[in-house]
Amino acid sequence: MPRLSRRSFLAASAALLARPALAAKPAGEDADVIVIGAGAAGLAAARRLTAEKLRVLVFEASDRIGGRCATDTTTFGIPFDLGAHWIHNPGANPLLAGGPPAGLDVYAAPRWQNMRIGPRAARDAELELFLAAEVRAQRALREPPKGKGDIPAERLLPNDLGLWKSSLEFMLGPYATSKDLVDISAADLVRTVERSGESFCRQGYGALLAKQAAGLTIKTKTPVTMIAWGKSAVLETEESLWYPRAVILTASTNALLGDDIEFIPPLPKNVKASLGNLPLGSLDHIALDMPGNPLNLQKDDLIFEQATGNKTAALIANVSGTSLHVVTIGGAFGRELSAKGEAAMLDFATSWLSSAFDTNVKKYIKKSRVTRWNAQDYVLGAMSAATPGHAEARKALAEPLGRVWLAGEALHETQWGTVNGAWESGTRTAEAVIRYLQHGRREEPKTRSKRRKRRGEN
Repeated sequence: MPRLSRRSFLAASAALLARPALAAKPAGEDADVIVIGAGAAGLAAARRLTAEKLRVLVFEASDRIGGRCATDTTTFGIPFDLGAHWIHNPGANPLLAGGPPAGLDVYAAPRWQNMRIGPRAARDAELELFLAAEVRAQRALREPPKGKGDIPAERLLPNDLGLWKSSLEFMLGPYATSKDLVDISAADLVRTVERSGESFCRQGYGALLAKQAAGLTIKTKTPVTMIAWGKSAVLETEESLWYPRAVILTASTNALLGDDIEFIPPLPKNVKASLGNLPLGSLDHIALDMPGNPLNLQKDDLIFEQATGNKTAALIANVSGTSLHVVTIGGAFGRELSAKGEAAMLDFATSWLSSAFDTNVKKYIKKSRVTRWNAQDYVLGAMSAATPGHAEARKALAEPLGRVWLAGEALHETQWGTVNGAWESGTRTAEAVIRYLQHGRREEPKTRSKRRKRRGEN
């Protein structure tokens, strides 16, 4: 990676001198490492660094911690997960090591989903046909493409899904990954860790993650506007310039390609290309408070429909036994609908539910809230799925930029798009920084001990 050369240093210095004078750092706030972003990756990195007795500051641009895993407890008076809700592979989830934190209730999610066909529930025989098709589809998406290169994941699906094809494309694409299968690298999808043993946290997944912030120094409402990187690192916030020994940057791929952070020198072309090949998909929730269980569903019932196209959704009813019902949309259709605004999203959700349950849902809604992650500052989307032909894009992001390391779900090759993956990436990156600070250099790949023979040599 490029280093901050004399020319780049002078350019960075000139750029800094041209900026308004900034106040000195508050006393006692010098840091060995600054972590940018207080989501799962940022919290994991900060905790690992703090355990090594390093001085760590976490800068979070928004007014809350959690990133794409945050829980709203004010809108409804009950927990509503704004982003991540499913706790994947809880037995291996680092947030649950040693059991749930005190005061939080984590329980197994139902192991089934229900299907609506028009305005009625699917009959047992129909549900069996759907489940059989689901097994075939999931199995196909686990098989590496043979001799076809890195193709769109959609082309891995079997041809015998029949009437369930659109439903399964939504379930396994937008609902699971935030992108349509046609827009996802088959190789990237095939190597993901299977998600099983799902659980929910009654107080919210964001509440579970927020427990990990205890004891950390986190400055919210503190966006970093400039990073000068190379042999040294300089950060700029509204209040000061900062000169840490190392930086861990956990912003999303879409945010890194945006204009919120100025990089001096600019990001290398291969890094920009990799970020562009790992764009965030679209996944949003439309939460409806409907007391009295008007749809006559069970706690945490997961509902899909026999769809005829991509204009479909999923429902989790009576979330954790409350009156909250959450409709989820995603993929290209979800992005298009989100761009139209909250009113359009709410109208779709109520119309979709009214059609699926043959009732006027609007009269039951006491309160609602809609997420629009594509428009969320410093995030700009949901999960990072590689585009077809670019399954190796994540590897390029693992190389440090001078004293700046990237971390986040986008850097995890098998658990991208999950809190688990983001946390593990943050921990791994922190360990790389610790090794660098201890030894004064980055670890270089091992070279071969013998010179490779040239063609024609004996």
